[in-house]
Amino acid sequence: MRGGPRDRLLEAAKRLTYSEGPGIGVDALLKEAQVARRSLYEHFGGKDGLLLEVIRQAATEDAEWMRATLEAGGRDPRKRLLGVFDALDRVVTQPGFRGCRYLGADLGLADAGHPIHQATSAYRRRVRAMVQHELVELGHPWPRRAAEQLQLLIEGVLATGAASTVAHPGRVARALAEAVLDQAG
Repeated sequence: MRGGPRDRLLEAAKRLTYSEGPGIGVDALLKEAQVARRSLYEHFGGKDGLLLEVIRQAATEDAEWMRATLEAGGRDPRKRLLGVFDALDRVVTQPGFRGCRYLGADLGLADAGHPIHQATSAYRRRVRAMVQHELVELGHPWPRRAAEQLQLLIEGVLATGAASTVAHPGRVARALAEAVLDQAG
């Protein structure tokens, strides 16, 4: 692990909260990052600030992944959207896949007022806006509703990929997404 204490804390927290969940102890984070407790408080104000920054950084990276995945589908909005499910299937079938970081954070932090819930909600709104944009381009008659349906499928792939015996949840969800897109006529 390289970098200064802040970077090492972020790297350790990103890895450990994904593999162990947001309930990971401060001592384990400090040990993994090889930093003193003081560094955690100086850079993040505590564990909650560190977890929030992990979610913010992950959301930026994941939104970029979504944008790049959509762009890989060329100009056809239908192909772009269906390509998301193909890409998700590749992600969730990789060894070590542990599910959706955002769902894990939401479920692991029961306090509804925790700032992480605001960050995970903001990320979901961002994804839904990208999907809705594609649906508008497709000429879908109900882009908002269809975006909600596709987002549910996206999140379902991520949850199912971590906790189910479905071999290729992205493929299953893709077939359902085709039915949503077919409403565009």
